[in-house]
Amino acid sequence: MSEARHGTPEALLRDYVRAKDENRAHLIDSVFCASACLEMRVKTADIRFPAVSQGAAAIADVLARRFNQTYENIYTFYLDRPAAGPGKAADWPPVFACDWLVGMSEKDGGAVRVGCGRYEWVFRQQPPCRAERLAITIEAMQTLPARRLPEILAWLLALDYPWSSAEAVCRSAPRIELLAPVLRYLGRDLPAARQPQ
Repeated sequence: MSEARHGTPEALLRDYVRAKDENRAHLIDSVFCASACLEMRVKTADIRFPAVSQGAAAIADVLARRFNQTYENIYTFYLDRPAAGPGKAADWPPVFACDWLVGMSEKDGGAVRVGCGRYEWVFRQQPPCRAERLAITIEAMQTLPARRLPEILAWLLALDYPWSSAEAVCRSAPRIELLAPVLRYLGRDLPAARQPQ
């Protein structure tokens, strides 16, 4: 893929979501440097990932191929957006960090998963424009019964995809007690009047 195709961090992050959510492992090569590093900081026992994956091929295996063997109906949201700017890699901000939300269902049994955490992207400052490091922190990963899937999907489908905000997520979330850890984390910086109840 040419540098022109990925002229901004936003385009690169959009392809990452497509690779992961839509099981398009081939897109990982256009998102990450061949030698990129993925670090997973998992703060919950409800989901497992290797702590470190080295190289684009290993990242594609973990985040696209294996992930999509287990989950379907995957929707990942960035809760902030990288600053728009020139397409040259040298003009990119070297780091972009934001919170994220994910919703999905298990292929085996249909249980619903809703999780949140933080992305920390580090971009290469020379062409080709790629990420050289991604740290994913998983703060919470809640499991809900399969019967909740229509309600969760209705919520997720009403959000702007893949760019949303903590306020939009918290304001429109269904009133399900099991979502409380996710909403507390994502709403932690909102004004008190807008914090999830």
